[in-house]
Amino acid sequence: MSFDSLTCPACGTLVRRYRNPIPTVDIVIEVAGGIVLIERKNPPFGWALPGGFVEYGESLEQAASREAREETALIIRNLQLLGCYSDPVRDSRMHTISTVFVAQASGTPQAASDALNVRVFRPDQLPEKLCFDHGRMLQDYLIWKALRY
Repeated sequence: MSFDSLTCPACGTLVRRYRNPIPTVDIVIEVAGGIVLIERKNPPFGWALPGGFVEYGESLEQAASREAREETALIIRNLQLLGCYSDPVRDSRMHTISTVFVAQASGTPQAASDALNVRVFRPDQLPEKLCFDHGRMLQDYLIWKALRY
């Protein structure tokens, strides 16, 4: 377990500050015509799966539904677990662990919240460079999809 020592400003006692990975979720959203990706409004910039940080008091599934709605204006259904991604350097900003889901949605995605743009990509025409480790997630998704059908 990793922690830093802090000094209490009132009494001078050394106090441990624990540093734990931060939970996040990402969602492969299947719609007619392909997979929904967002263009990020905030650093790191580029194309990414919809997703974000899990808020205190919500489940991973609730976080996935909320993030999908906030970033794409889509209501997702049939949420299925794809996998967990925990490489400590997967996010250059901090150590995060992402739980990745696959879901379906209907309708037209619209950029909202942290999304500058949103677009549906065919699986054979995904952007070459994706943020974080989302390229690996999508490779795993394509394998998962092929094994299911």
